[in-house]
Amino acid sequence: MHEPAEKLTINVWLNRWPMWQQLVDPIRKQAAEFNRRHPQYRVVIDAVNVGALPREVARTARAGTAPHIVAYHYTYVQEAQDTRDQDGRPLFTSVTKAIGGRDEILGEPVVLGDIVPNMRAFYTIDGDLSSLPRNTSTVLLYSNMDALRAVGITEPPSTWAEVEAACTALAGRDGARRAGITWPNFGWLFQQSVAQQGGLLSDHENGRSGRSEKVDYLSPEMLAYLTWWRDLHRAGHYLYTGKQSDWWGCMEALANGDVAMTLSSSVETGPIVRAGRRAGFHVQASRMPYNERAGYAGNLIGGESLWLRDGLDEPTRDGALAFMQFLTNPRNGTGIYDNGRTFIPTTEASIDLLASEGWFDQHPQQRAAIDQLRMSPDSPATRGAVFGNFLPIQSAGMQAMHDVLVNGEDLVARLSRANAQAQQLLDEYEQRASATANGGQGPQEMPLGEAERIRLGA
Repeated sequence: MHEPAEKLTINVWLNRWPMWQQLVDPIRKQAAEFNRRHPQYRVVIDAVNVGALPREVARTARAGTAPHIVAYHYTYVQEAQDTRDQDGRPLFTSVTKAIGGRDEILGEPVVLGDIVPNMRAFYTIDGDLSSLPRNTSTVLLYSNMDALRAVGITEPPSTWAEVEAACTALAGRDGARRAGITWPNFGWLFQQSVAQQGGLLSDHENGRSGRSEKVDYLSPEMLAYLTWWRDLHRAGHYLYTGKQSDWWGCMEALANGDVAMTLSSSVETGPIVRAGRRAGFHVQASRMPYNERAGYAGNLIGGESLWLRDGLDEPTRDGALAFMQFLTNPRNGTGIYDNGRTFIPTTEASIDLLASEGWFDQHPQQRAAIDQLRMSPDSPATRGAVFGNFLPIQSAGMQAMHDVLVNGEDLVARLSRANAQAQQLLDEYEQRASATANGGQGPQEMPLGEAERIRLGA
């Protein structure tokens, strides 16, 4: 095939994760394959530290050199919407508008209509798909079934009451075990538990019907979850490692036999199941337990999505769109990585492909995350909250719960202080966002906070 004299370059920025540096390599391989299929293009993949990426994109946008495709973590949806180009216009356009109803681009089939509904709903803003989901996960329960069966429990607990009963049974049978259950003190689990009860983290339907103006750490749903958590800890049933965001410590506690259950990201299903096998027990992945008194309203997703720069010339825009569809085709959208971590497949076609190849038969635990999404209806609660300064606001709640668990502070009083701090962070962001819209310095000028330096975990 004749190589074109000059190729159009498509610059793609992905997140570089301190704990998951291998995640970029498969995308580089897929980019190389795309370049062979489309010799008129040259897709270039760069990885930027996940906490610094929004600021770096904003900086290049002001200079007129922003990348054509950017992968934003779900906590930065508001920042992506608020980032402006040199002329003060939104830097990104919606994928729906850019595709314009086409069913293929440069021969690459358009996947929008086949995206798993929960993923499509999360990234739908004002009726359009703002960005294309790439890596997606949810929260699951992982249980040492040998330990549970030893106390007469044959199925993993699916409600808070069942978790309590299992912990009580375990404590009566095995006094050497440090606790029944653990999970990381991390904001994503706060959000999941509130959403499961149909609650909201911010006003205007979680920022879905208008910009979030108020955050709420004192909602009935939040108080129910944190009270249950605190009481489990007081009873000796919940093991707190003493560190916030300690995903690794919680998984290690399960593997070491310190607890019989842990909550973690669905991405870790493979590693956790294998760790149990090495330790000599069977791990089962199952749905995240919910508050049976409130009923079940559904679970959230986490992960990343691909945003498309606006104002591109037609050949560059279509090359970028074609690459985005290529990354999400049935094979590439399966979310399976060589390091053993597995994201939820992006499209129904990817799920069907894995099923037809017998992958789920060989890895039955990987069905749990898909099953949880299947039973999660679409609502403002399950779409999750959208607001700026998400990570520092999230950190305010985490620090409050740390103080409750470690220092015995009063839950409501400590949450009230956290709520005031969170509100101040949101107000500061909104002031900067307003300045951006009027040509001043915007939210991208916020310094990198401690919450952005830690592992995001989703």
